[in-house]
Amino acid sequence: MVEKVELIDVSRCIGCRGCQIACKQWNELPAGLTINTGTYQNPPDLQANTWTLVRFQEVSDKNDGIKWLFRKDGCMHCTDATCVNLCPAGARFRMDSGAIGTDNEKCIGCQSCVVACPFGKPRYNEETHKAYKCKLCTERVQNNLTPACVKACSTGALQFGNKADMLALAYKRVKELGGDASVYGDKFFGGTHVIYVLEEKIAFYNALPAKPKVASSTIFWKDMLKFGRSGNIGSGLALLAFASFLKRRGDVKNHSHQELDRTFRS
Repeated sequence: MVEKVELIDVSRCIGCRGCQIACKQWNELPAGLTINTGTYQNPPDLQANTWTLVRFQEVSDKNDGIKWLFRKDGCMHCTDATCVNLCPAGARFRMDSGAIGTDNEKCIGCQSCVVACPFGKPRYNEETHKAYKCKLCTERVQNNLTPACVKACSTGALQFGNKADMLALAYKRVKELGGDASVYGDKFFGGTHVIYVLEEKIAFYNALPAKPKVASSTIFWKDMLKFGRSGNIGSGLALLAFASFLKRRGDVKNHSHQELDRTFRS
C-alpha cells in the first residue's frame, strides 16, 4: 500500500467538531462527564476515550480584535515512532499506510508510550490499565475508505490521500495563504502521517511543540529493551530500569512500583 497522509488545513476549520463526534461514533468511544473551564473546547484535553479533539483558542489579531484558532488534535503517526520503538509488548506497530496501529489486547499498561511520545498524544485509562490513541481508522483505510474524521469534515479542512499528493497540496496551500503560514509535521521523526497547514506562527497553537524531541531517558529505555529482547539481561533488570525511568521522569501519576510489577507479571 502507498503511504497515506491526513492533511489538516487549520485555515479552513470552523470548529464544528464534526470530526471529533465522528471519531467517537466510529470507534464506539463513550462520552465522559466534564465541567465548564471557561472555554468552548470540550473536553479540556485528549483522553483515553477521546482520540480526536478540536482545540479552541482566542488570540489577538493584527487589528487589536479577537481571532479564533481551531485545530484538530490527535496522534501524529510518526514514521520513526517512539511509541513503536519503546513498546515492549508489540501493542504499537507500523501499518503499510504509515499509520501507527494499536492492538489493545497486547497493551500491558506500562505507559512507555504515554511518557515517551514527543507530541504527548497517548492517554492512559486507570480502569482498563491500557493506553489509547488515534489509529487513523486503519480498518477503514484498509478497505479504501477515508478516516471517519475526514469523511465528516464539511469544509475541506481535512483531506486524506497519497503522501506525495498531500505534501504537494500542503505546500501549495501555504503559498496561497502567505504571511506566517507553514507546513508542520513533515520534517519530524522521518515525517508524520498527519500534517498541518498552519495559518499563524507555531507559537500561537497550544499543545503543538515547535521542536518536538524525544527525552534522552527514553533512549536509555529503548537500549535496555533491546538488550532484554536479545536475552543479554534478565526481565527483572529490564523492569527495574523501566521503573527507575518512570520515577525520574515523574510524568506518570499514581503509578507505584507494585502496580508496575503487577502490570509486567500479567
